Amino acid sequence: MKTKILIIKKQVLISILLCIVAISVFCVTYFSVKVTNLHKPTYTIVIDAGHGGIDGGCVGESGVNESTLTLKYAKTLEQYFSEFGFKVVMTRTNEGGLYGAFSGNKKKDDMQKRKQIIENSSADVVVSLHMNSYPSQSSRGAQVFYNKDSENSKSLAKSIQNQFLKSLVKPRKSCLPGDYYMVSCTEVPSVIVECGFVSNAEEEKLLLSDEYREKVCYSILCGVVLYFD
Repeated sequence: MKTKILIIKKQVLISILLCIVAISVFCVTYFSVKVTNLHKPTYTIVIDAGHGGIDGGCVGESGVNESTLTLKYAKTLEQYFSEFGFKVVMTRTNEGGLYGAFSGNKKKDDMQKRKQIIENSSADVVVSLHMNSYPSQSSRGAQVFYNKDSENSKSLAKSIQNQFLKSLVKPRKSCLPGDYYMVSCTEVPSVIVECGFVSNAEEEKLLLSDEYREKVCYSILCGVVLYFD
């Protein structure tokens, strides 16, 4: 009798151990798949802070230069993309321009250097940041521009503009095609993001605030992520 009970207990113990092993294997397999599914492919984003050096861009009501603001926005955007797992390449990281000290045509050399950086980066998309200005001080609103001959650039622009419409104060209603060097100098899907009008005193105050800068940059991040998705 005792022998039978011992055999039964041994069989139960073996069954329990087999169940534990099976569950362990299932859990390892299941969660490994989940982790694998969560892995994001690495995309390279070129962030271009517009202007710089001798080219300060437009000047706001407060006297701030466009080049100073775009650099701030570029650095915030760099942080967001990096934290999300993207590889980020910046065209400029300081107030200087992208030309040599003895350059004969600083503006031309600056633009060609930006093109070179994009081509050498194996970029998947380019986001060029700018601030807008217009004689009419009532003009306002963030807006995205793209190369009319690039469907991918148009899709990227639409994705970012849609995020602006959801998140920002009085953005422009739609993105537009634009004849700009930065969206046509390479085959890489590229957009110019006009973050707002510094010629509008009310919007300039927003653009100068940390909270609004973070909101604009987060909207751009979401737009790019949805574009890839």
